[in-house]
Amino acid sequence: MSDSKKRFIKGNEAIAVATIDAGCRYYFSYPITPQSDIPEYLSLHLPEVGGTFLQAESEIAAINMVLGASAAGARAMTSSSGPGISLKQEGISYMASDELPALIVNISRTGPGLGGIAASQGDYFQATKGGGHGDYRTIVLAPYSVQEMYDLTIKGFDLADKYRMPVMILADSVLGQMKEPVAMGGRKKSTAIRKDWAITGCEGRRPHVIKSLYLEGDKSIEHNWKLAKKYKKIQKNEVMYEIKGCKDADLILIAFGSAARIAKTSIEMAREKGIKAGMLRPITLFPFPNQQIKDLSKDIRNILVVEQNTGQMVEDVLISVSENARVTFYGKPTGNVLEAEEILGQIEKLKNKKRV
Repeated sequence: MSDSKKRFIKGNEAIAVATIDAGCRYYFSYPITPQSDIPEYLSLHLPEVGGTFLQAESEIAAINMVLGASAAGARAMTSSSGPGISLKQEGISYMASDELPALIVNISRTGPGLGGIAASQGDYFQATKGGGHGDYRTIVLAPYSVQEMYDLTIKGFDLADKYRMPVMILADSVLGQMKEPVAMGGRKKSTAIRKDWAITGCEGRRPHVIKSLYLEGDKSIEHNWKLAKKYKKIQKNEVMYEIKGCKDADLILIAFGSAARIAKTSIEMAREKGIKAGMLRPITLFPFPNQQIKDLSKDIRNILVVEQNTGQMVEDVLISVSENARVTFYGKPTGNVLEAEEILGQIEKLKNKKRV
């Protein structure tokens, strides 16, 4: 489906192409705007490479089909938007407990409730704080370009298999619908991964057991601590972030996804006005770059958090910063997309305030 040349495609289509290039051959979903380009593309092209596309009767059915395919050792994937992801949460929790890998894509829309199809980052809590029941986490990747929509999809499948857990791509309709040149290729279309734990028929060997129900004594406690140990390992080894212009900065912005893309322009505008602004962009929302933010905030104490919501990631920033840092939040929950000029206005206000 891809070659070494660049292709000019939508963000949603970049995810779909990457799904095939990563060796995923099982996709189950239910349509919802603004992510329907993904199932539309895969319904046409996944069967061409011997894959299975199935539009399930509901989001609940779709995530449980992903669970079944993953338990059999296959790379499997689903995609949706906020309300659909809410319906998938029970299945995601089951997969986390079962230690089953899968990629789950959320091209988020406004909310709460049915909301609308405009861009929003209001699903941050849903993605990073579990969403379903129990002590579990999912790795959450936040692209900010169409190129990263492609690259992080492949990365997501690899991380899912490495840690045997669900991985989520959290993007929005800005990234899903915009078009950019994307470099593809240099990777085999199908990746053979040995999964000795999979349920593939037990003739000639002991049966494999995949379950999330533990009723024997302290087995449930042991299982939860096992998962917690894995999540700590992920926090140590898999943090991804980008730092821009912070070496000489007087203040820093922290933003993710499409908001970070707009904020970069604001920083460039601020620099033209003589304001030394920099930015840290989390690429992994879990694991979150806590230590990197703490280290930066020891020297750069004025911090502006920008989100396309009423303030969600800002809570993780507040937990992360050093003692004397001052955190200011600016957000826009639904409807119109953030503009570089309004973020610049917030930078100018922050610069003019007396430091704490």
